[in-house]
Amino acid sequence: MATAGASICTDHSDSVELYKAGGLYLKPIARVNVCVQLPPLKEAGKSISNWEVMERIKTMIKPHSFISLRIIKSTMEFIRFEGETENKDSIGTIMQRLEGKSIKLSGFHEQLKVKAGEAKIVFPTRHDWDSYFRDAKSMNEMKPGERPDTIHIRDIPTRWFASSKDKSKPSEEYLKKVFTQFGEIRCVDIPMLDPYRKEMTGLVKVGSINTFTFGQDLVFDAYIQFKEYIGFVKAMDSLRGMKLLYMDEEEKCAVAAIRVDFDKTKHLTDKSIRRRRLDRERLEELEHEREERVRKEREEQERKLAEEARLKTEEEEERDRKRQEKLQRREERQKEREEKRKQKQQEKKRLEEEERIQHKIALEERKFLLAQRRLESLRLMKELFERVKVIKMREDVERREKELEEQRQREVEEERKRQEEAERQRREQLKRKKEILVRQEHELREKILKNFKSMEEHKQEEMRETLRKKLSGRTKLKSAVVMKR
Repeated sequence: MATAGASICTDHSDSVELYKAGGLYLKPIARVNVCVQLPPLKEAGKSISNWEVMERIKTMIKPHSFISLRIIKSTMEFIRFEGETENKDSIGTIMQRLEGKSIKLSGFHEQLKVKAGEAKIVFPTRHDWDSYFRDAKSMNEMKPGERPDTIHIRDIPTRWFASSKDKSKPSEEYLKKVFTQFGEIRCVDIPMLDPYRKEMTGLVKVGSINTFTFGQDLVFDAYIQFKEYIGFVKAMDSLRGMKLLYMDEEEKCAVAAIRVDFDKTKHLTDKSIRRRRLDRERLEELEHEREERVRKEREEQERKLAEEARLKTEEEEERDRKRQEKLQRREERQKEREEKRKQKQQEKKRLEEEERIQHKIALEERKFLLAQRRLESLRLMKELFERVKVIKMREDVERREKELEEQRQREVEEERKRQEEAERQRREQLKRKKEILVRQEHELREKILKNFKSMEEHKQEEMRETLRKKLSGRTKLKSAVVMKR
């Protein structure tokens, strides 16, 4: 809600109604002058921090606070500050907390004396405007604008006085409606609404380019002229020592420090108004002449451009005609070349076709010869296979007879081995019986040598088992060979 030249306000308890329908109020300006006496600086290069002094002052007035605190004068003997608070009722308490108190700064043995008093608001009084218009020789109190009847207000936020249709510009009707409560208004002027005003006042030369600064349209100046002196006095008395406050529908407030003074420039005299009207008409006429001149220059430029475009089109058409003729000649030569190329291709195709037919005939003859040779090869292979088959059958018969003979020999050998094994087992049985008798006869000896014999028997058993496995493997290998054969 805050705009250029305005700041947020949190305390509006002391505000006075100006135009409640538009959320406009007047809020008293609450300022305090604080003077801090400085001790003499005895050491070279040593200085006092203004920031530290300001922080000490802010600490001394707590829980109150300044919305702004600035230095207005600084000398070797004192520093004078101007602090502003939101509510004028707190000025007395703040002055009590500061008046006659002392500040102790780090690095300084002496304490700084503080004095405080309410700041005087610079605002014209009735004596000021009465004496000015009475003593001015060029003023005629019988004419409007040459007597105390016009207020000049600066830095008014634009959005607070804007119409509902256009929020970027203030409205003269709205301004009249706000200030009519002080008295009947004769005339209102807002220079920002006149596009020719700067040229009238000589700030900008006629025909030059206007330059704008940031925030130019966010605040505006206004001249308000009352018909009666009493209306002017009421307005000046109401605005004395006041800031403008705006409150929206949610009761959020913003304040703007407007500057109010009585008009000393005869701004709203009939002569000034008529002169501005004549200047505006003259500037409008000049503007119209400039626009007409620009229009004619634009038409002349457009005519020249159209003529240049026509000439350019004719040149392009001529170039296109020549290009088409060149393309046509090129196409004719290309057709001749294509015709010759086609004839060559046809001749080449004919020769290739004859060559292909001859090659095909040679290929067919070769295929026939290869087929004949393949047939002879097949007959020869068949005869060879028959002979190989006979030889193979004879070899198979001989191999079979040999295998049968070997099998018969193996059976005889196995029968002989069985008989030998039976004889060996019989001898072993007799031997075991003999050993049993020997063990019975030598029982005491066997008990002594029991452990030794056990070890020997175990080793012999392992050796026999190894030998048996070897013999068993050999037997199986021999059987496999026999079976394969």
